[in-house]
Amino acid sequence: MKRISRLYLFIPLLVAASLLLNSVSANSRDGSVIQLTIEDAIGPATDDYIQRALESAAANKAEMVIIQMDTPGGLDSAMRGIIKNIANSSVPIATYVAPSGARAASAGTYLLYASHIAAMAPGTNVGAATPVQIGGISPSPTIKKDSDQSPDQSGSDVSEDALKKKVINDSVAYIRGLAQLRGRNQQWAEKAVREAASLPANEALKLNVIDIIATSTDDLLKQIDGRQVVIHGQTRTLNTAGAPIIQILPDWRSRLLSVITNPNVAYILMIIGVYGLLLEFYNPGGILPGTIGAISLLLALYAFQLLPINYAGMALIFLGIALMIGEAFEPSFGVLGIGGVTAFVIGSIILMDTEAPGYGVDLSIIITFALTSVLIFIVVVGLALKSRRRAIVSGMEQLIGSKATAVNDFVHQGTVTVHSEHWQALSDVPLHQNQQVKVTDIQGLTLKVEPFNSITPEDKI
Repeated sequence: MKRISRLYLFIPLLVAASLLLNSVSANSRDGSVIQLTIEDAIGPATDDYIQRALESAAANKAEMVIIQMDTPGGLDSAMRGIIKNIANSSVPIATYVAPSGARAASAGTYLLYASHIAAMAPGTNVGAATPVQIGGISPSPTIKKDSDQSPDQSGSDVSEDALKKKVINDSVAYIRGLAQLRGRNQQWAEKAVREAASLPANEALKLNVIDIIATSTDDLLKQIDGRQVVIHGQTRTLNTAGAPIIQILPDWRSRLLSVITNPNVAYILMIIGVYGLLLEFYNPGGILPGTIGAISLLLALYAFQLLPINYAGMALIFLGIALMIGEAFEPSFGVLGIGGVTAFVIGSIILMDTEAPGYGVDLSIIITFALTSVLIFIVVVGLALKSRRRAIVSGMEQLIGSKATAVNDFVHQGTVTVHSEHWQALSDVPLHQNQQVKVTDIQGLTLKVEPFNSITPEDKI
């Protein structure tokens, strides 16, 4: 009993020690700086990665989040999602274009303007923020209207020019709003959108596009120490000098999402899915092709719903798939197959509804799969033609010319066996039991037979 009572005395000590360790662990997270990295085109995976990292930083009461960035741009939807997360973050955000030679082009410029602190490393550049395509509208310059243009052509150009202006003006208003929010150069922000202007780091600092030029992350933390930023209407003084840096890299979920939302990977997954299901239809019960095909197709469809898809292109792809399946089940000697491949290729080319860098299906992949599909259907059509020229080996017709045996003696009508089956038979001559006869015709479910040996006059009826 004494031993048990002593154990009970240790329980409060263990609980206290546990709470103390948790407190120390929590305090070690308080005041830390979270570093995130964007090194490629901005897409759905980037948006997911930044969102979850900012939520973690807020939960752990981090002092600041640094987004180290080197990007050629990306999708408008993903960019706006990240900016919403930055604007609603309770933790100050510093976007740092680094290392030397990096860039914050297109969507990266908007992220830089949206951040509480904008910094660049020497030898980096920012700008070229003109939207290349949003929602299927290309802001490329319109053709000037000549006096000899028809009214229809002129109206088309005016419509295209109006759509282009809508896209540009929307982007200008957006980036000017971000510049006003952070107290940065609004005129140059508009120029970056309208004229695709770019700046190196030193000029960006002079023009109040950025706040700091820093040679490293440690240098950045030293320079911003003591600065004040506004978070949800409240002024906060940064305490970053000597703060521990915790780097958060994309986890398996973000990496998987990054892979499958690559348009080339999503396209290949869709092709694998289609061919896997076709193989399963050709050979029911194979299980493996159908399983792989179904998983690949579902992953592809999930990726496509996150990407800017042209629905006309998707409709053409599905039409092509339907025609190819039709060729598989009802061979038309290439008509359905070639039509399906053609629709599939055209749909693949116009599938992605954006010209953002890194978000398009590579033409070489489309050509490779198109040629593969053509070769497959050439083989299918060749086999169909060969089978058409081949003698019939199944069905009722294959019985003609076969050898049969009379089951018993009969005159005119009786029973014969052929291919181990019993059939009613008609004969112009009497037949004897076990006599070998040949099938000469089929009348409904009755065979017409005649003996193999020469027919004598007395055998006739």
